[in-house]
Amino acid sequence: MTIYSFWIFDRHCECIYHKDYKRPYRQLRSKPDLGSDSIDEKKQQSGGPPTGKGPLSVDDDAKLVFGVVFSLRNIVTKLAGEKESFFVFRTSKYKLHFYETQTNLRFVMITDLKVDGIRPILEQIHAGLYVEYIIKNPLSPVEHTNGVGVNNELFSLGLDRFLRPLSIFE
Repeated sequence: MTIYSFWIFDRHCECIYHKDYKRPYRQLRSKPDLGSDSIDEKKQQSGGPPTGKGPLSVDDDAKLVFGVVFSLRNIVTKLAGEKESFFVFRTSKYKLHFYETQTNLRFVMITDLKVDGIRPILEQIHAGLYVEYIIKNPLSPVEHTNGVGVNNELFSLGLDRFLRPLSIFE
């Protein structure tokens, strides 16, 4: 069983934390390669939609992940009512696990298909790590605006220490 990636989105729909563990799908592009002549990269640099052939940037990937979460939440509330929510979304290649707090923080973990029921794990990450290392930290900003995300080494180390001994980590 494998964890592919972990995401945290704030109440403003901004990705404030992202960590890749193992990535079987397309690799991310950290910075645009300005010397490249590929059509896909030129479209991405010019603001056009990506064609799906080249690697995505972290920002593009975050928008796609949040778009899936946002769309599924809207579908569920329209079909089942305001008090319903979704917890897991499954495709033929991966599972997307979702946990939303009362303050509209959204925790998303993408895993392989064998992983079941990690909502308690996401709750523990929120209560035990995020609250302890981010919320209770007086040096941590209250709002993560202008692309400034969670930049806390203790949180990252604590997350790794928490996930590595679990059976879902490979």
